Amino acid sequence: MRGSLYRLGVLTGTAVLFLTVLGALTGPASAHGSASSGEHEFTIGFGTEPAYQGFPNSAQVIITHHDGEPVTKLEGELQVEVTYGDESTTIPLEPNFLPGVYGEEGDYRAWFVPSRAGQYTFRIFGELAGKRVNEELTSGPKTFSDVLDTGAESFPVQDPTTGELAERLDREVPRLNQEIVASSTSTSDEVSSARTLAIVGIVVGVLGLIVGGIALAASRKSGTA
Repeated sequence: MRGSLYRLGVLTGTAVLFLTVLGALTGPASAHGSASSGEHEFTIGFGTEPAYQGFPNSAQVIITHHDGEPVTKLEGELQVEVTYGDESTTIPLEPNFLPGVYGEEGDYRAWFVPSRAGQYTFRIFGELAGKRVNEELTSGPKTFSDVLDTGAESFPVQDPTTGELAERLDREVPRLNQEIVASSTSTSDEVSSARTLAIVGIVVGVLGLIVGGIALAASRKSGTA
């Protein structure tokens, strides 16, 4: 029993050591691109990789000096312009660390949810330490990974993605609106016809009462005579 526990402990320790060394070698930016501006180096990519459509993620920008020292305070304001096709949005960079408490120093994030699979472009711009910054990277084999469709990784069944559901709603809502309008028009026509028939029935009934009254009066006068 002790021998089994000893072997289990050795295997577990070895696995933990292996994963630790692997993490140290690959680092948090194993599929990121790099750029340089002034006295600073930028490592750019998705904060969580692989990045999947419809899941919260971030544009990750690790900022260091040329000597590798992390930048722990942004002396200025940096933003990230995220572009997909013809659509773009601008998000401020925020520190994803607290020195000596958590996170990797120099790790800054612009949080968003990539709602479509495909290629994304990150443009870092603004001011840092009194210098203008304007660096742009597009996802691809030589920079950072594209956003993946969750369908290929789904198990046990492949559910429609949020994008597919949105497209389906865009198609179905106008059709449903047309059907509702047509149904309302048809119902309105039916109500109008019923109202007309009711009015005609009332008029005919009143006329019948009048004619009947006249005939009754005439017959009484004739009997009296």
